[in-house]
Amino acid sequence: MTAHFVTKRRVEFSDTDMAGIIHFASYYRYMEEAEHQFFRSLGLSVMQKHDEHTVLGWPRVSANCTFSAPARFEDVLKICLTVERKGVKSLTMRYDFSLDQEGEEKRIATGRMKIACCLCRHDQPLESIPIPADIDQLIPESEDGSES
Repeated sequence: MTAHFVTKRRVEFSDTDMAGIIHFASYYRYMEEAEHQFFRSLGLSVMQKHDEHTVLGWPRVSANCTFSAPARFEDVLKICLTVERKGVKSLTMRYDFSLDQEGEEKRIATGRMKIACCLCRHDQPLESIPIPADIDQLIPESEDGSES
């Protein structure tokens, strides 16, 4: 099982600012979309029914993104998701955003998101739990957590 998940996303007009450059907030939405695709690729969901009244979910603990070059309307971004760290109750994922420019990949941003495995019940606080073994064994972790 590979430690990287790769997807692509076109920059839509609604994702940009008045200069036609991707708005910083769009990167966070793209990270979340890539996360959902990653979970689906494993046969999982970010909201899985646990029992009749409980959902297993992955709320955010932290998120950040560093930008190194602009992307513009109609650009196609390559998003590489890597599970950098798998804790007992959380995952830390890195998102490397790049553009293909004349056959060469140019990194434009790097994001990170830490998510916690939680039980979600209506009208009750979230309860963080250890990642269930059947889910844990499906999620690959980068061998050294270093950038690729």
